[in-house]
Amino acid sequence: MNYHIMTLFPEMMDACFNESIIGRARSAGLININLVNIRDFAAPERKRRVDDYPFGGGAGMVMQAEPIDRAYAHIKESIPGSHRVIYVTPSGRVFDQKLARELASEDDIVFLCGHYEGVDERILQKIVTDNVSIGDYVLTGGELPVMVMVDAISRNFPGVLSNDESGVEESFSEDAEYPGGLLEYPQYTRPAVYEGMPVPEVLLSGNHALIAKWRREKSIERTRERRPDLLYKE
Repeated sequence: MNYHIMTLFPEMMDACFNESIIGRARSAGLININLVNIRDFAAPERKRRVDDYPFGGGAGMVMQAEPIDRAYAHIKESIPGSHRVIYVTPSGRVFDQKLARELASEDDIVFLCGHYEGVDERILQKIVTDNVSIGDYVLTGGELPVMVMVDAISRNFPGVLSNDESGVEESFSEDAEYPGGLLEYPQYTRPAVYEGMPVPEVLLSGNHALIAKWRREKSIERTRERRPDLLYKE
């Protein structure tokens, strides 16, 4: 899995990607993250500036098409085949576990992180294949959403998780009865009693069939309470 990320803040993203599960997967060569600084492709006379005032007026600045186009051309030199280019935008398809699994089958994914008031529409029309949002709210830039998506996608890639079982029973995992998936059941660890609150007795029984039944019931109960929309999702 190769991620190619066009951004104005590569150092911020690099620090995040060097930690935890993603950092280990990166060190092990399971995933490759190519951070491309869009400012490196600004016109010389612009002195690394990549934004300008919007035509038609209005507040803020807009990222220019040309530096992004040059950055993308640079990335394409290292990608042998077809690939998807994802632009992070509140107006895009909402990112979910289904899309994370879908993207995990790709060899190369290119991300474009917008900033300021947005990106010149012409470059979006030219290179973007997918407009994706991580939720109905507005952030300062695309870096945080891309980091979220890389984490979620990578967990579906073989070998990234230390235990192949650990990704099977998580929230939003596929379920034959509930197409939208279920939220994960409650988890407990030692001590068996904490401040007068005991671990459910069934989890200490050693009866794996009863434990599996309890966990499924709790998953359905939690989903009904917190995300009922998932139970009836088509």
